[in-house]
Formats: sequence, structure tokens, C-alpha cells
Amino acid sequence: MNILHIISSPRKGESYSIKLGNGLVEKLQATNPGSTVKVHDLTNKPFPHVEEAHLQSFFTPAESRTPEQQEAVRHSDEAIAEIMAADTIVIGAPLYNFGIPSTLKAWVDHIARAGVTFRYTADGPEGLVKGKKVYVAMSSGGIYSEGPTAGYDFVAPYLKAVLGFLGMTDVTVVRVEGTAFPDLQPTALEKGLASANI
Repeated sequence: MNILHIISSPRKGESYSIKLGNGLVEKLQATNPGSTVKVHDLTNKPFPHVEEAHLQSFFTPAESRTPEQQEAVRHSDEAIAEIMAADTIVIGAPLYNFGIPSTLKAWVDHIARAGVTFRYTADGPEGLVKGKKVYVAMSSGGIYSEGPTAGYDFVAPYLKAVLGFLGMTDVTVVRVEGTAFPDLQPTALEKGLASANI
């Protein structure tokens, strides 16, 4: 199995999404001996926010791109190649202000490419990234899986929607939550990992 671990938190060793993602990767390796793991930390080399040059390069045939357009599309091509090579993808996604970090959103904007990772057909859009298993390692200081604040979670619904649009419909969200509460924090990570059926 080829495992791709996407990290989007800048908190390094203090990050619960990274700890949870690492734990999921370890579980996957334990059940799939000999697996390879590629880690892509989006905070070390953040993807540029999509600008006009990127959009022009996305919609220009490869053989017609200028050197500048070839450079502009490079991040996107590399990210898509990583996804295509992976069997299982673990995406670390801390909840920041009810949504995903901008580093992760920039990554999504570079992998969502018409004609490459999805296409429009007479029957509607079709995702082209198929046969992948995705785990979202989500962390939050509060409780967003249930209760009165559940409606403020725009991480899990968004990632399930956009990944599903690209063809990655087998998405499992694993949560470490309540880390801001002294009574929940000590067992939050252990509880999250225990909930993952791998």
C-alpha cells in the first residue's frame, strides 16, 4: 500500500491533527506491512494561492504552455501525481475558525482541475480520482461531532464534498476533539484513535 499523509497544521509537535494523522498512518502500516509512506507538509512549502497565472496554465494544453505557465502549473501537477500514486490518503485537518487552514484550501484548489481530476459529461460532473481510501484526521478544541455546535463544522462536510466531487467517495472522518477542555483533553487523542476502524 502507498500511503500519502497530508499535513496542514503549522503547530508541529503540538498539533493534534498531526498526532492523529501519524497514529492513523501507524495503524495502516500495522495492518498493511511493507507499506510506503510519503509525507507532504503543506506548511513547509505552502502552495501558492491560485492566481490568474495558475488558472491560465490549468486551461492551456501542456504542449502550448509558456515557460512561465509550466512553472505555474508545477505545484498542481506534482500534487495530483502524489494523489494518483497513493492507495490511501490521510489528510490532517485542524478546525480553524470553523473551516480548514488556508494551506489546505490552497492544496485543494491545485488538485481540483477540470479535465484532470474531474470532467463534465452529458450526465453531469464525473470525478476522475477513483479507488482511493481517504481518512480525514480532524482536530478541534471544541466538540463539533454532535450537539449545539455541530452546525459550525465546515471541515468534514466540505472535505467530503470536494473530495467526493473528485471521485474520492470513500472518506472516513476521524476526530480528536475537545482538546480545549481540561477534562477531555487528556484522553481526546486516545479516544480519537480508538474510534478509527482500520
